[in-house]
Amino acid sequence: MIKQTVILIFSLTLIFDQATGQSFKQQFNDLVSKKDTVGQKQLMEKWEKKDSNDPELFVAYFNYYVIKSKNEIITLGQNPKGKDVLQIMDQDTTIKEPVGFIYGDIHYNPDLLSKGFDWINNGIEKHPNRLDMRFGKIYMFGQIEDYENFTKEIIQTIDYSTLNKNMWTWSDSKPLDDPKEFMLSSIQNYQLQLYNTENDDLLENMKRIAETVLKYYPDHIESLSNLSIVFMLQKQYDKALEPLLKAEKLNPKDYIVLSNIAQAYKLKDDTKNAIKYYELTMKHGDEQAKKYAQGQIDELKKK
Repeated sequence: MIKQTVILIFSLTLIFDQATGQSFKQQFNDLVSKKDTVGQKQLMEKWEKKDSNDPELFVAYFNYYVIKSKNEIITLGQNPKGKDVLQIMDQDTTIKEPVGFIYGDIHYNPDLLSKGFDWINNGIEKHPNRLDMRFGKIYMFGQIEDYENFTKEIIQTIDYSTLNKNMWTWSDSKPLDDPKEFMLSSIQNYQLQLYNTENDDLLENMKRIAETVLKYYPDHIESLSNLSIVFMLQKQYDKALEPLLKAEKLNPKDYIVLSNIAQAYKLKDDTKNAIKYYELTMKHGDEQAKKYAQGQIDELKKK
């Protein structure tokens, strides 16, 4: 999965300050590493006077306001987040389960973050082919768990990919290698992010994204699988099979697709077809897939 961080997601262009011999990029990165937000603001104001339309300036302001908006706090609660979690146990040693947790949590100041979104929105408007700007915005909506805007931005990116014919650029406005594949694989990671929330209310978000991808890229197997998973979780097994069988025609040896088809048939109590597709999974799958498929076959044959 492509991991993105708000700061490292972007590089800044090489616009040089004659007085220092350093690019604005180098100066900004130095100030970020020093956590000098006053210096960052002064630099960006100088930068803006020199080139107010520089795409990296919009990125810098976005990063600046994201950094300023971020607050890390210690929380006492029942829903621990992150790796550093301290369990609070009851004094009664017969109670084995923790009664609470202490953990770090992150909050973002909405007013400051809104200013960051304003800057990146302007950047996208002026430089619509900059995929890093769009993904930076999507990333932050995911961080604040605003999954409606998260989904809308993904869909807008997919829509625009047909207008610019996937002529995406990244930092320094450099073209991406295989931009279509990069965009689609990143969107697949965003789908996984939605799925991993385990929030059934977000299944429709996954469906909207998958349907938008398939509108323009009907042979995208991952989106066909995503759509089928949504239908399976909604217990609409016949609907789940439709995109999966299309995916099978595109790649009859895709063992993940074959395993999902088997699962759909199993859930709709079609044992014959479930076993058929688990056998195909064993034929084309890796060792882990083969072991799982064999276990499913053994279970189904007991019925």
